[in-house]
Amino acid sequence: MPGDRNHRSGFIAVVGRPNVGKSTLLNALLGQKVAGVSPWPQTTRRRQMGILTLPDAQFIFLDTPGWHIPKDALGRAMVKTSESTIREADAVLFLVDLSSPPAEEDRAFAKWLLELTSRPATVLVLNKADAVTAPLLGEREAVFQTLLPGVPACRISAREKAGFPELLARIAALLPEGPELYPQDEITDLSEREIAADLIREAALRNLRAEVPHGVAVRVDEYRERGGQGAFIAATVFVEKESHKAIAIGKGGAMLKKIGSESRAKIEEMSGRKLFLQLRVKVLPGWRNRDDDLRRLGYMTKDK
Repeated sequence: MPGDRNHRSGFIAVVGRPNVGKSTLLNALLGQKVAGVSPWPQTTRRRQMGILTLPDAQFIFLDTPGWHIPKDALGRAMVKTSESTIREADAVLFLVDLSSPPAEEDRAFAKWLLELTSRPATVLVLNKADAVTAPLLGEREAVFQTLLPGVPACRISAREKAGFPELLARIAALLPEGPELYPQDEITDLSEREIAADLIREAALRNLRAEVPHGVAVRVDEYRERGGQGAFIAATVFVEKESHKAIAIGKGGAMLKKIGSESRAKIEEMSGRKLFLQLRVKVLPGWRNRDDDLRRLGYMTKDK
């Protein structure tokens, strides 16, 4: 029981380069969608908490932006978020993608991790095992293991929810003894408003694909309850160019309607009630390189 000497609880940073499956893993472990997922890198732009409470342990997962070599102020803010989360965590899950050899970012991040003067206990999580043929599995595992010599490894498939019992057992052994830190029915520290913004941006990324790469941001302007009629959300989708605005709206507003329809369904699934969603598109040139815009959009704190 919580409070007993053998109960464990702690914070676990989920880290790795973009698109290795961090948010997919978090959603799968919780059995509920709290983090946006898309085929495009940098879907996660800020730290997202997911809380899994079991009889003997409470796992407080911190999903982080993909660690990469930044090219703009947004990228630098994202990397700083990942690095500060690692320093504050009780344990670290370094997620890698077994379906491809180690990338430059895997190697650079592993080097940074090994050079930390006080590195939390770490588990190398070998994800997407379902996407690799049996003869190649051992070879890929060995190559990734060389990035973090001596660090225990755990093979999983976040998509198939395979390998989770072993992974949770390994993590629990690394957490300090202590009572639950959050109520049992709490699964995230994000508000519905924040999750809604992420789900709208996820739908935008899925539909706009490579045409409007990383210049999409979403701000929820209004989130209002409507009694028995559900809730009303008004949100702005920001893009960096006029040409991107035309793509995001689409002919006769078709693209914006599609983004709205998909995101509304996800938000309704998350909130458990009907929703009226109103979207508009605005151009905000160069927002990824302006600190004031990054703060207003929630990607940077006042102290950076």
